[in-house]
Amino acid sequence: MNLSPDLYRRIATWTAQDPDPETRRQVADLLAAVEAGNGEAAEELTEAFTGRLEFGTAGLRGALGPGPNRMNRVVVGQAAAGLATYLLDHGQGGGRVIIGYDIRYNSDVFATDTAEIMAAAGFQTMITSGPLPTPLIAFGIRHFGCVAGVVVTASHNPPQDNGYKVYLGDGAQIAPPVDAAIAERIEEIAKHDLADVPRLHSYSVLGDELEAAYLARIFTLVPSDAPRELSWVYTPLHGVGARVVARAIELTGFGAASVVAEQAAPDPKFPTVAFPNPEEPGAIDLALARARKVGADLVIANDPDADRCAVAAPIGGSWRMLRGDELGALLADDALRRGVQGTYACSIVSSTLLSAMAAAYGQPFRYTLTGFKWIARVPGLVYGYEEAIGYCVDPDAVRDKDGISALVRVLTLAAQLKAAGQTLADRLDEISLTYGVCETDQLSVRVDHLDLIAAAMARLRARPPTVLAGQRIQVVDLATGTDELPATDAVLITGPNLKVVARPSGTEPKLKCYLEARVSTAHSQGLEQDRAAARSVLSQLRLEMSTALGL
Repeated sequence: MNLSPDLYRRIATWTAQDPDPETRRQVADLLAAVEAGNGEAAEELTEAFTGRLEFGTAGLRGALGPGPNRMNRVVVGQAAAGLATYLLDHGQGGGRVIIGYDIRYNSDVFATDTAEIMAAAGFQTMITSGPLPTPLIAFGIRHFGCVAGVVVTASHNPPQDNGYKVYLGDGAQIAPPVDAAIAERIEEIAKHDLADVPRLHSYSVLGDELEAAYLARIFTLVPSDAPRELSWVYTPLHGVGARVVARAIELTGFGAASVVAEQAAPDPKFPTVAFPNPEEPGAIDLALARARKVGADLVIANDPDADRCAVAAPIGGSWRMLRGDELGALLADDALRRGVQGTYACSIVSSTLLSAMAAAYGQPFRYTLTGFKWIARVPGLVYGYEEAIGYCVDPDAVRDKDGISALVRVLTLAAQLKAAGQTLADRLDEISLTYGVCETDQLSVRVDHLDLIAAAMARLRARPPTVLAGQRIQVVDLATGTDELPATDAVLITGPNLKVVARPSGTEPKLKCYLEARVSTAHSQGLEQDRAAARSVLSQLRLEMSTALGL
């Protein structure tokens, strides 16, 4: 495969403005490999230098490497300059901007580049002194009265990825149409040499004040008379959560966790897991083994930037991870029992259970599109979650998912139940008996080429099923939006006792189907039979949706 003259020109132009010797070396090595007849090197250069990494879901996310279609110092510098221009255009010049980062490769470099560009644009720029969990930056935006915030993180993506998450002064992730407006500024910046973008070192480095303020807020989440006796295992999955979690636990009075030693230290290689996502098979195996060894009551895991929270517990005689919808229901039920009044919200791909729970307590409920950029903006929000183990339990402090405050809420609930001789499994049974059995699952397919996802979605839209799992269904194409939801690339399918949402992932090359089956329950003797019946419907839905999508 030969490279076109135009592609050679684009590579030369891009490389001339690249301040990173490592990515310049990678380009040189790839070009040399192409000259030697290496087709894979030609494909890599073609993909890396064709198009741009899309500025969309909360910012940027992609594989590290050279070229405009990868995460690197040129792309990040252009993004920072585009964000600065957007803020200046909207009369926010001179405002404060807070920047944080995780432990992934080049995260600190990307954060420093952003700080220099923001400072030169006239903003009062603050950068954290080291890696911190994402929720602390989201908290710091409103705490310090910032006009924007940036976190350099790829959350739970594979080690070769990095990302660039952007918030505005309301403390929430950017959402349309702001993301498109910033992307326009980035495109304009990219027409010029990055070396022409001014930089200044006149930014401030945050000390302990951010973490201290955040922990002071965490302290208020646990009543002084709350039970605290609990045995638990914790893993940060090689991320940045461990130190802040340890301080939060000490401050709130719970006993220290038994930490998974092999996963305790921050490590961008994430050596013990295939994917650093608690939801991925095998990711919490070490934590489960430790829990069995020490006789723990539960396991809690954060993803690498600690904005997600996963929980595992003994259920039905064996350890298993709670589904995101199960933990979402537990935390919602806890808030409702405590009399927390306001709007409860979850994404459209999450369970319908939350709507029934809120209605039973006379509280407002809202569905949103997927992502906390939508959930966090619900007026009057007091609790929000999405099934991808993201929970917003204290929106007055953090208008985003927060795996640390969720962890503290889980410990408080589990200790309260233990003091009463109950477990999380017992509370899940109570919820099912009150509202009916609601089982959820996913059909998730990872692809190498995004056009496969587009083809599958097109097939579903062109020939949607009329019956699923023996139930007559209604199909709504959300591409045009509804009265309640903006347009999005998703298809909603509902039946008398089922729901399916098919959509491309916003952060990974995956096609996802979110499956739900419901069974009304009136007595505890039939609870397990009803759950088995619901799981049988889920299995049928998985097979039939695979066929409908052509997978």
